Amino acid sequence: MYEPKGLQNSVRGSEEAGADYAAGASTLAFIRNCAGLLENGHYGSFPQADSGVDDLSGLIDSIRALEELKAAASAAQARATAIFDAMTRQAQAAAGVKADQLGKGVGAQIGFARRESPHRGTRLLGLARILTREMPHTLHALTLGVISEWRATVLVRETACLSLTDRQKVDEVIAGNLDELEQLGDRALIAKIKTLSYAMDPHAVVNRAAHAVAERFVSCRPAPDTMTYLTALLPVAQGVGVYAALTREADRLRAAGDPRTKGQIMADTLVERTTGQARAEDVRIEVQLIMTDRALLAGTAEPAVLPGYGMLPAQTARDLIRRHSTASGAGSTRTWLRRLYTAPSTGQLVGMDSRARLVPEGLARFIAARDQVCRMPWCGAPIRHFDHIRPVRAGGTTSAENIQGLCEACNQAKEAPGWTTRTLDGPPTPPIESPAPKAVDPNGPPVIHTPPVIHTVETLTPTGHVYRSTAPPLPGSRPAPPCCPGNRARSG
Repeated sequence: MYEPKGLQNSVRGSEEAGADYAAGASTLAFIRNCAGLLENGHYGSFPQADSGVDDLSGLIDSIRALEELKAAASAAQARATAIFDAMTRQAQAAAGVKADQLGKGVGAQIGFARRESPHRGTRLLGLARILTREMPHTLHALTLGVISEWRATVLVRETACLSLTDRQKVDEVIAGNLDELEQLGDRALIAKIKTLSYAMDPHAVVNRAAHAVAERFVSCRPAPDTMTYLTALLPVAQGVGVYAALTREADRLRAAGDPRTKGQIMADTLVERTTGQARAEDVRIEVQLIMTDRALLAGTAEPAVLPGYGMLPAQTARDLIRRHSTASGAGSTRTWLRRLYTAPSTGQLVGMDSRARLVPEGLARFIAARDQVCRMPWCGAPIRHFDHIRPVRAGGTTSAENIQGLCEACNQAKEAPGWTTRTLDGPPTPPIESPAPKAVDPNGPPVIHTPPVIHTVETLTPTGHVYRSTAPPLPGSRPAPPCCPGNRARSG
C-alpha cells in the first residue's frame, strides 16, 4: 500500500510547533522547505494511472493526509494571526494611538498575506482571535486535522450569541469529543450546536434571530455567461411571501398560455415589479457600458467592459445596446452615448483635474470607468470612496493621477498608522529588449519596447511589505506584457 512517509508525524506535531511560532526566520524557512518538497514531488512518488488497487488505496490515504496537513496549516495560521494582532496593538499603543483605533489595518494585512480581500482578512482575524482565546478544543481539533477551517468557522459562528462561559461549554462538549466530531457534516454540526445553545441560553438564541432581521440586504454579483446573481437576505416570512407571489403569477400566466418557462416568468416578474416597467426588457437605468467605437460601429471583436461585472463579448454588448434601439413604440429603451478619450499609445483614459478637495461628479465618473472596482489588491468590491492617493494635507491634488476608487473597508484600512501609498511614475517594470525586426535591419541593435504606462498604485504596509495595483485594461487598449502583472507583492 502506498504510504506517505513522515507526513502524519509532521501533522500531529504541528500543535507543539505552534507554541514556538515566534521563531521567525527559521519557521519561515521550514514552511517554505515543506512547500518546496511538495511542489518538487519529494513528498512521495505517486503511482501511475495503470497501477493496481493497492496504489488506489494509497492515493486515498495520501489525499486524507494532505487534508489533515491543510487543517494543521490553518491552525498555525490562526496562531500566527493572533500573535501578529497582539504585537501590532502593543506597538500602536506604545506609539500613542487612541484605544478605539488600536488594531486598525491589521485585517487588511492578514488579507494581503493570504491573497484575500481586506474584508475577508478581517473575518479571518476575528476567527483567529476566537479560536486562540475562547475555543481551545476547536483549535486542537483543527490542528489534528479532525475538522477543516470551514467547520471551525461554523463552530465559531454558531456560538457567537452565547456568553464566554456557555461558548466554552459548547466547545468542550462538541470539539472535545474528536471521534464524534469527525463524523459530523455541516448540517449535523450546526444542528448539534443550536440544540446545545438553546438548552443553555434560549434567550440568547431568540435575540440572535431578532438581530438577524436588522442584517437584511440585497446584493448583486457576476454570474457566468453575462448573467448576474441578485440575492436578497430577508426575514423568513417576507422571503417566502415574495417567492409565493412570483410562483402564483408564473402559474397564472402559464395557465393562460404563456410560452415562457416558470422560472423565466418568475425572473421577469421580479424585474418588472421592482423597476415598475411593463416589460423586463425595458429597464431604464444607466449601466455604464464601456466599449470602443470600433466595436460598436465597425463590428470588431474588442470586448466591452461593464463596471461591477467585467468583460462582455463585443457581440453581447452590441446586442445589449441595439436590442430596443430599433424597436417601435413607447416601450423601447433609450440609449445615450458618452465619449471617453484615451491616449493612443497606451489606451489609458485621458486625465481630468480639479482644484477642489472633494472629487467632482465628472472626475468621479472618470475614476469609476477607469478603476471599475476597488483598487486594493485581491479586493474587487464595488467602489464606494474616491480616495486621494497622496493626501491633500501632504500636497496631493484632486486629479485623475492622484485619485483611486476604493471600497469603504479598504479606504479605512489605509488610514491606519504606518500605511503609505503613492503612484508610480512610468511603467512598473523595466523596458524589454528584443531583436530588431528583420524587415528593418536584421543586423541592427536590439529594439527597446517600453511597456504601456498603466496607472499603478503602490501600497506600503507597516511591516514593510509592498503591494502594487494597476488599473484594469479598457476595451481597445494594448495588453500589458507578461512581465507587468496587475498585482504584485514583495517584501520591503
